[in-house]
Amino acid sequence: MPSPTEISVAQLARLVGTPDAPILIDVRIDDDYSTDPRMIPASFRRDYRRIEEWTDAFHGRKVVVSCQKGLKLSQGAAAWLRHSGADAQSLEGGFEAWRAAAEMLVDLTKITNRDASGRSIWVTRARPKVDRIACPWLIRRFVDPEAVFLFVAPSEVSAVAERFGAMPFDIDDVFWSHRGDVTSPDHTCTFDTMVSEFGLGSPALLHLARIVRAADTARPELALQAEGLLAASLGLSRMFRDDLRQLEAGMLLYDAFYRWCRDGVEETHNWPNPGKKG
Repeated sequence: MPSPTEISVAQLARLVGTPDAPILIDVRIDDDYSTDPRMIPASFRRDYRRIEEWTDAFHGRKVVVSCQKGLKLSQGAAAWLRHSGADAQSLEGGFEAWRAAAEMLVDLTKITNRDASGRSIWVTRARPKVDRIACPWLIRRFVDPEAVFLFVAPSEVSAVAERFGAMPFDIDDVFWSHRGDVTSPDHTCTFDTMVSEFGLGSPALLHLARIVRAADTARPELALQAEGLLAASLGLSRMFRDDLRQLEAGMLLYDAFYRWCRDGVEETHNWPNPGKKG
């Protein structure tokens, strides 16, 4: 059982991917990181040797720190964060325990563009509907919580990507896009691509990917929930002229679909009326 200043793998796994997830900081040394450069989803690296330079940024925030084995580096960093006013815990057993439990690990090697603050920068077409909200949700919840998304005119996506160092997504002929012939049953959407390339193949995310694919590629027969997702997505696109406000509202929509995929698929609902006689 973890101490009061630790969090178990099982406890953290329930929080990852949800709006209640803590900030996740990886303080593994370079040698440990190089042996397995994957990361706990939504985590980012910091150098424990320069801890006095970065702890103040987390004052008043919930933080979980992980190192290779959950010992001196993460426990020391968490203690320093608490001293700086953060609500900080270390991950019991560290990265090794997380990996041994077969929890999701994200591959960040495909992210080629970051700004001076370390944020990944993405650009796509304006007026998003399904994929262009689903993908930012996935990135914010599982890859980079601080990611920047630029919505621009379709004709300018590639040029903006080049001039502003952004990664284009959900347009033709780029890495982060649909794959397979559109007439083929194997045709997948950009959300599928991101789930696969980042290594986020949990049952819940694979289920959600099927729903997104069905809604985004006009194949509602793939998932019963697709028409509901499409209807809600089109409704949001008409409620908000500002794409970033639409994204903010869409985050809650995908949070709900993800929690259903993870925890609620077996639950049913009816309106029982015990007093009614047949």
